[in-house]
Amino acid sequence: MSSKPFQFDLSGGNLALDFANTVSRRHSPERCREHLESYADLLSFSEQSKMIASKELNVLRTYVAKHDREARRSFRRAIVLREALYRAFAAIAQQGAARSGDLKLIGDYARAALRHRTLIRANGSYRWQWQSSGNPSLDRILWPIAQSAADLLTSNELKIVRFCEAPDCEWLFLDRSRNRSRRWCDMASCGNREKARRHYRRRHE
Repeated sequence: MSSKPFQFDLSGGNLALDFANTVSRRHSPERCREHLESYADLLSFSEQSKMIASKELNVLRTYVAKHDREARRSFRRAIVLREALYRAFAAIAQQGAARSGDLKLIGDYARAALRHRTLIRANGSYRWQWQSSGNPSLDRILWPIAQSAADLLTSNELKIVRFCEAPDCEWLFLDRSRNRSRRWCDMASCGNREKARRHYRRRHE
């Protein structure tokens, strides 16, 4: 019996940041946990973040079942993109600058994604739609992520990219709070744990 898919924490406020956050405690070797271990995990992330329609996900699942080697190659490309995203936005969150190599890599992925966008008319209005020709492209999952990263890098919201202040977290998020005072990626998890730690220290000082 297969186990249930991991439930990703999508508290980053941006698809690219949520994808960058798919490693927990990455700077703590003994507690670090990788949440993307196969292409199947990429499909789970796509489904939970609602970036691909269910019908398209089913097509990808069927294709992956018969093209394992191709899936492994696409998965490796996904991890390369994720690590570049984390390095770039982590540097920005610390008032630094993304490295040129990471910017180039993100830009390359974003340009590749743009080649698969087409403008369509739907329900009386117009919108962009991702489109692939021939066999399904397993990199389809990366297109909206790369586009999200490029959009964030070129938007005013880049100024509100933050690090979670929990010492064992360091996930990234957009601080859209009214006075830009959000400190935790998720108040229900990291925020409550940090409050409990401070309370414990005060009681035992």
